[in-house]
Amino acid sequence: MSKRDEERRRGVFTRRALLLGAGQLGLFGFLGYRLQKLALEEGDRYATLAEENRVSTRLIAPPRGRILDRAGRVVAANDLNWRVLLTAEQAEDVGATLETFGRLVPLTEAERARIERDIRRRRRFVPVVVREFLSWEEMARIEVNAPDLPGISVDVGTTRHYPYAEHLAHVVGYVAPPADTEDDDDPLLLLPGIRLGRSGIERHHDRVLRGRAGTVQMEVNAVGRVIRELDRREGVRGQDLQVSVDAALQKAVRGRIGEGTSVVVLDARNGEVLAMASQPSFDPNLFSSGISAAQWREWTRSRATPLINKTTNGLYAPGSTFKMVVGLAALEARVVTPAERIVCPGHYDLGDSRFHCWQRRGHGGMDLRAALKHSCDVYFYEAARRMGIDRIAAMAKRLGLGVDLELELPGTRPGFVPTREWRTRQGKAWNLGDTVVHGIGQGFYQLTPLSLATMTARLATGRAVQPHLTRAIGGQPVRGVRAEDWPGLGLPERDLRLVREAMWAVVNEEGGTARVARLPAALGAMAGKTGTTQVRRVSREQRERGFRVETLPREWRPHALFVAFAPYENPQYALSVVVEHGTSGSGAAAPLAREVMVEVMNRLRPDAPPPPDRQAAAAIPDPAAGHGQERRR
Repeated sequence: MSKRDEERRRGVFTRRALLLGAGQLGLFGFLGYRLQKLALEEGDRYATLAEENRVSTRLIAPPRGRILDRAGRVVAANDLNWRVLLTAEQAEDVGATLETFGRLVPLTEAERARIERDIRRRRRFVPVVVREFLSWEEMARIEVNAPDLPGISVDVGTTRHYPYAEHLAHVVGYVAPPADTEDDDDPLLLLPGIRLGRSGIERHHDRVLRGRAGTVQMEVNAVGRVIRELDRREGVRGQDLQVSVDAALQKAVRGRIGEGTSVVVLDARNGEVLAMASQPSFDPNLFSSGISAAQWREWTRSRATPLINKTTNGLYAPGSTFKMVVGLAALEARVVTPAERIVCPGHYDLGDSRFHCWQRRGHGGMDLRAALKHSCDVYFYEAARRMGIDRIAAMAKRLGLGVDLELELPGTRPGFVPTREWRTRQGKAWNLGDTVVHGIGQGFYQLTPLSLATMTARLATGRAVQPHLTRAIGGQPVRGVRAEDWPGLGLPERDLRLVREAMWAVVNEEGGTARVARLPAALGAMAGKTGTTQVRRVSREQRERGFRVETLPREWRPHALFVAFAPYENPQYALSVVVEHGTSGSGAAAPLAREVMVEVMNRLRPDAPPPPDRQAAAAIPDPAAGHGQERRR
């Protein structure tokens, strides 16, 4: 090879070496640049992604807040609940595990179906509840056979317990597992043992009582299997809630009433519900462990409707308890004066129609006070005719009738007060005869015992008090616990005083329709009004034959009502009583109202000695505290 060829070969090699070196330098430069960018600029982001792949954060159900009555008694508590969980990913064969478990603790077909459904709906590392409320013997059998039960673990959670059971079921409500449609909305609802408020206070204040979930950080592998626990932060338990009801009073009231009876007692000064009793009722504790299909059918098919709170959902014509509304409306409209007397011959003729007074021989000349005292129908027929239905309806709504009272019980019905415009919307005309009938609380009215008690409290105090159950949340009082929180009704005091005096005469004067309801002298005086509402029309032929309602089957007899407040000189308590098919307001409802008011005043008046069962809330421990799972008128 010549010297020239050698130099040419070396030149080619040198150029190639330079090109290769440049390429390598560029490559390493690019790699260095990317390394710097990954390490310095995007390092935090990729570190976070890696950590999220390694660490799984899971929720821990917090203990539910307690519900206390006005005296601090626990009316909704948490009890410890030993239960069995199954984690599907830890079981080689879920069916075999359940088969083995069933030989130790028998499972029904319904339970098996529920477990299998839950496993299908959840990720395999999320535990599902196999059985709750284990006995010590069952726990022992499970622990001894643990090696044969892969995926099975015994855990402690909480369950809701209601010490007063059926006595406060309609007020406090109950909890139950989430519905299938709710699981997709909140991951917390997928946790084993979680319960949601389904009725009553439990439902209205569910978020407050539920609290905030805790978290546990677990190290997991690529398929989500738990390696170890890294960190745990317990949840914030739900806040304790205090209601205005006195549990002991509620229990005493329910002990005095029979089926189809409802009683509401309010603090007339501020609207706090002191008692709200309805018969029949149900045991809410059954919902915590799961009610049977047979039990549910029994409740829902019963004509007595135990699941319905009659105090807030029962609708009744008010009868003569409505006459105070008509009287005040007539005074405001100036269609009558306090001293004007209207003659009652025992009936009221309007065209070809005759409307009867309950007193067949008539009452004679009646002013407003006497008409209320004797419950004269003819007086209120005439007063209603003079002013019309719309003025009556406006006064009724001012007194809390036929309006939404915004009580903290879901499903509370506002009731109904008719107007001329409502009838027109139905394509029918409102006639004068309709107005006359509505002057004595009959007709289209549909009112609840709660609204009647509210009306009475407003009459007694002259303030637009609203009934409410919540007294404090987390130890902090809520609005409405003071009388000055509520505005005045805008009614002249002289008109209110006249109606109150007439209600006093109903109970305390000779000839009043509720003399049987007088209180013992030591407790002062009670003012009230009786009412009787027909559920079946009495024909003219029946009246002429000397018809007696006592001869009717019970379901055709009139309802008996009574409303009252006491003490008369300084009203503190207002109540309403409705006895379905009780025949007579003075015969059935008024005596019961007396018993209830005596009970109320002996227990709650300021100078009354404390009842023996009153306990401070702090003296009652919560087992789950600190636990991570949790007919005359």
